[in-house]
Amino acid sequence: MEGPIVGVVDEAGKHIEPPPPEVVEPDPDLTPEEAEQARKDYLLTRFWISARGFWGKSGDRLAWVFSVALLLMIVANVAFQYGINVWNRAIFDAIEKRDAASVFHLTGVFFPLAIGSVLLGVAQVYGRMGIQRRWRAWLTNSVVSRWLTNGRYYQLNLVGGDHKNPEYRIAEDLRIATDSPVDFVSGVIAAFLSATTFIVVLWTIGGALTLTVGGSAVTIPGFLVIAAIVYAAIASGSITVIGRRFVQISEDKNQAEAEYRYALTRVRENGESIALLGGEEEERDGIDKTFGHVLKQWARLAGQHMRTTLVSQGSSLIAPVVPLLLCAPKFLDGSMSLGQVMQAASAFTIVQSAFGWLVDNYPRLADWNACARRIASLMMSLDGLERAELGDGIGRIKRGETTGETMLSLHDLSVTLDDGTAVVGDAEVKIESGERLLVAGESGTGKSTLVRAIAGLWPWGGGSVNFHPDRRLFMLPQKPYVPSGTLRRAAAYPAASEDWTVEQIGEALDKVGLGHLKEKIEEDAPWDQTLSGGEKQRLAFARLFLHRPDIIVLDEATSALDAKSQDKMMELLTKELPNATVVSVAHRVELEAFHSRKIVLERRKGGAKLVSDIDLIPRKGKRRLLGRFLRQRKPARSAA
Repeated sequence: MEGPIVGVVDEAGKHIEPPPPEVVEPDPDLTPEEAEQARKDYLLTRFWISARGFWGKSGDRLAWVFSVALLLMIVANVAFQYGINVWNRAIFDAIEKRDAASVFHLTGVFFPLAIGSVLLGVAQVYGRMGIQRRWRAWLTNSVVSRWLTNGRYYQLNLVGGDHKNPEYRIAEDLRIATDSPVDFVSGVIAAFLSATTFIVVLWTIGGALTLTVGGSAVTIPGFLVIAAIVYAAIASGSITVIGRRFVQISEDKNQAEAEYRYALTRVRENGESIALLGGEEEERDGIDKTFGHVLKQWARLAGQHMRTTLVSQGSSLIAPVVPLLLCAPKFLDGSMSLGQVMQAASAFTIVQSAFGWLVDNYPRLADWNACARRIASLMMSLDGLERAELGDGIGRIKRGETTGETMLSLHDLSVTLDDGTAVVGDAEVKIESGERLLVAGESGTGKSTLVRAIAGLWPWGGGSVNFHPDRRLFMLPQKPYVPSGTLRRAAAYPAASEDWTVEQIGEALDKVGLGHLKEKIEEDAPWDQTLSGGEKQRLAFARLFLHRPDIIVLDEATSALDAKSQDKMMELLTKELPNATVVSVAHRVELEAFHSRKIVLERRKGGAKLVSDIDLIPRKGKRRLLGRFLRQRKPARSAA
């Protein structure tokens, strides 16, 4: 669990993102069940730590305007309710007396009251939903910003914690987590004001009720008020007992829905591989099993709704009848007029509705509880990554700058998992301008992890990765990302598609062997599904030639190409960007011909070690390509 969080303002008055809450270790005397419950209880606190910022200095500038306006409209709406309640008494008294003039007059009075109440209701909806919309936008912006900063969206896949399906939490859970509190607060305020106002009405109209019990007269002061409170206590108590497991069931249902959606998304994202392997039946079994779990959770939720509906529906039917029965003796003995009876019945119903607010909203309250906990769990996982970036807990790889002609250096670099388990240890490497370094080693020695650490995607470890301060880095992964939209956008990514002309992009596609797609540059199509693995890797090289970076990191970037195409692509890279510094991870021996240097990682106890660092010797024929494009090599280094 974690402690409180405080915002910071710099000297210029600009808000600075506050640091993540500090970790507070749970009480060691707690049982595992108690510790888990304490963690769940804290999740709501963690949600409010961030969510309340909407009304703070860095919050929405109209937050308080909307909030105060909504409060005023709620007060005015209760005033109109009271006016209609008084009108209710007057009209029935006039009808009882057969006073036609008063009936016509009161009929004219009713319409302004009704119109005013309706307009206030509409304005109240606008104000309430305005707060909900702006609060959701503000908090979504905050969470998404934290999620996308420093590659945390990627790092969440590498660390443990309750943050599965973050996209669902941000899109759906956060919506409910910001919608429901506004409804709850406005509902509670309206219920409190209504109950207070109409309890006075009930006390004034109903007065005392005298009953004869065993020959003795018993007087009950404010009997209608007591009846309303007792009735509401029974209804609310029943719903509390019946719905005590509502929160957990709602949370389980939301988690099941998220997992089902994730399973469907996985099929879409990996459609080609599934189709080629004929895995439809196996995928269908997995989807059916996940969907079965969803249906099971919905069945549990349906049972809870049925039980709460039994109370709420019964309460709504009985509530209007109770005051009529209670007032009947006083009406029959002439101590109450018909108008007073109808006013009392209306007031009783309003008070009962106010007291029974929990009955009507407990399911939504439970759903909000579950959603707020899920979004708070994501926040806590992001807190952990932020604390690690600030140097707390597990060691972090430092990022620095090189001097002179050194483009990239690894100083005493060690790479670990997020729990501190060593992957690569004590790497010491300097890469000069124009060098082309090949990282080799058996599978599982941490080559790709080392490359991710160099690119800044893998933060855990020690030592430092240093870059030349005036150079740009560009990484080509084994599976290139192809965004939705036009081919032009896919080729220009991550820059804007307008940064290059159609002719320039077409020329880049021609170079990498995708000239047949030039006519489709402006076509909006599912290119991620359309292009083959080899075409995606060629597209990645086209991006590279458009961006023309100074430092290039290749992680198995030609693994989907045949040997001939690979040689052509690497030769093209050497020709197009002869001065670029290249760091490659690859298994194919043939790639040595396109690199000036090779380091080899070998698995050892305590993490993989750098066991050799050598200059590559030029070979005959086409393997002498580097001689034409690269600077003269340095003498061979001794093995590390």
